[in-house]
Amino acid sequence: MTLSSPAAIARNPAEEEHLHSVASFFDGFARDEGRWRRRNRTYYRLVESIHRFLIPEGASVLEIGSGSGDLLAALRPARGLGVDVSDEMTKLARTRHPELEFVTAAGEQFVADEQFDYVILSDLVPFAFDLETLFRNIRSMAHDRTRVVVHSYSQLWRPLIRLAEMLGLKPRKPISNWVTPGDVRNLLALADFEAVSVSRQILWPKKVPLLTTLLNGVVAHIWGLRQLCLTWWVVAKPARTPASLELSVSIVVPCRNEAGMIAEIVDRTPELGTKSELIFVEGGSTDDTAAEVERQIATHPERRIVLHRQTGKGKGDAVRLGFAHARNELLMILDADLTVAPEDLPKFYRAVVDGHADFANGSRLVYDMQAGAMQFLNVFGNKFFSAVFSSLLEQPIKDTLCGTKVLRRSDYEAIARARSYFGDFDPFGDFDLLLGAARQRLRIVDVPVRYAARTYGQTNISRFRHGSLLLQMAAFGFYKLKIKPVRI
Repeated sequence: MTLSSPAAIARNPAEEEHLHSVASFFDGFARDEGRWRRRNRTYYRLVESIHRFLIPEGASVLEIGSGSGDLLAALRPARGLGVDVSDEMTKLARTRHPELEFVTAAGEQFVADEQFDYVILSDLVPFAFDLETLFRNIRSMAHDRTRVVVHSYSQLWRPLIRLAEMLGLKPRKPISNWVTPGDVRNLLALADFEAVSVSRQILWPKKVPLLTTLLNGVVAHIWGLRQLCLTWWVVAKPARTPASLELSVSIVVPCRNEAGMIAEIVDRTPELGTKSELIFVEGGSTDDTAAEVERQIATHPERRIVLHRQTGKGKGDAVRLGFAHARNELLMILDADLTVAPEDLPKFYRAVVDGHADFANGSRLVYDMQAGAMQFLNVFGNKFFSAVFSSLLEQPIKDTLCGTKVLRRSDYEAIARARSYFGDFDPFGDFDLLLGAARQRLRIVDVPVRYAARTYGQTNISRFRHGSLLLQMAAFGFYKLKIKPVRI
């Protein structure tokens, strides 16, 4: 690994004095770090748990302000590099975690000639001298899929933190910055990053059986009370990065008893990108859906059209089967009832390829719908679940149940690798993808579509039975996304 300083910039004497002061403090603090960590073990365990939720094992991870290296080690990275301004803390980290690499440097003055999947700034913001320069340095070590995880203390806790220091419950540290999440978002934007999610975590940093989980996993996420949390978290990605080349496309069409729609799907679905394929997944139809797909394959030898027969049940299983057999770079879902027009697929394509979205999600609730397309209770239910899941995902989602969704295959594969965290819980497939995308901190963007009435066959949706199932999935998602990450 080659280290270098960011371009020849004259050093500010105030910066050098500040960094020397911080380094000197932590050089002395290294002797007592273990004792303080044990006294505040619950806080550190919560921070580690939240990071493990955000960052999968086996990634390449850079931590600026790595301290003793315990957090970096807890993430089990395939490549882990820790950077700290204190030489004594660096020595401590090397002793504790010889399998990782640690160097002594200030984040404002550090650049490596490699790129990382994740960059962590854990409790660093209060001690930095120049956050904009720090973020610009990080940008040079980030590829277009990198995620930056920043967390720090809320200003509301400033008096309590000072009181804890006075009472000897917390070490007295040279905190010089009390910035807000909004400040960090602006500074990230200046360095060519954009925030994917902003959240507040850790309402109660001490261990009390059951109460700690209740306060941090439930109460901390109640509107109006979340502002009282000790820490805020910002996850960011490099700003919009259009693809240098057009992408190839795989369009998956789950179909059951849709024989009358197959020819229209083939005729109306456009060729997209450098090449495209149409993958029909037939799910045990009682009509001749499969036979009609085979007729269309024979009729259109100029197109790549594929048929797979589903052995499992549910649309979610059909989507996973289709994605597993997809050959191309961009994955799309098109419902066979054509209530969303296939002519709208180029909008989804451009949203991802032009860098506006990592995950393009169809929204039927922007434009007026065709008469009879959706019953009142369905509209109400969609809006209710959209509000619920927007809160869960920490990104605005207007329509969770629109079947048309688009993402890169590499991002889907990351979701699939981490699927064991949620399990096989979703017969629809929508929430499997949305929850997985949220955990991967993909940027989810709604693409408005006009919703038409079905012209053939009958819907497979049961309003009340499936509504009850959606409520169960909302509760399940809350546990997995909010409670489990802080359950220690």
